[in-house]
Amino acid sequence: MNLPNKLTILRVIMIPFFVFFMLLDGGGNQTYRYIAAVIFIVASFTDFLDGSIARKYNLVTNFGKFMDPLADKLLVCSGLICFTGLGQLPAWIVIIIISREFIISGFRLVASDNGIVIAASYWGKFKTASQMIMSVLLIVNIPALSIVTTALIWISLILTVISLVDYIAKNHQVLTEGSL
Repeated sequence: MNLPNKLTILRVIMIPFFVFFMLLDGGGNQTYRYIAAVIFIVASFTDFLDGSIARKYNLVTNFGKFMDPLADKLLVCSGLICFTGLGQLPAWIVIIIISREFIISGFRLVASDNGIVIAASYWGKFKTASQMIMSVLLIVNIPALSIVTTALIWISLILTVISLVDYIAKNHQVLTEGSL
């Protein structure tokens, strides 16, 4: 297993630790939130790092193409569920974002059955980056940044919808014809 794939697996392993510190003491202890933020930031950084290393050293694998986006989804969705449970994010926003993730995962599974790997698009990468930044702001929960946090929530939601439409437009043949 190459280094980028190990970093992806590390990101998945970090998720329970992030959730633990995020929800410890009912999410009200700022020290635990800062620990959760550090874990989330390190996990998010592994996303950037594994992709950069894979492309630079030609270590791109089908495992990485499949598992890297899944690891991102697990990390971000775990945070979104925590934010809803803590009353920081409306459930309807989380439902839209998670629904998009299920739809794209479904597309990837159908494509995979046909021997096709659907890699992440630029819209998907922008969406992931905005969600990760939004998540860090929600984790640290600094009142002085509430306007920025709210703006990033809306930006993330909009990019979620745009990236969904982009994936469907580019890959609808996977469902209609069975191949691209």
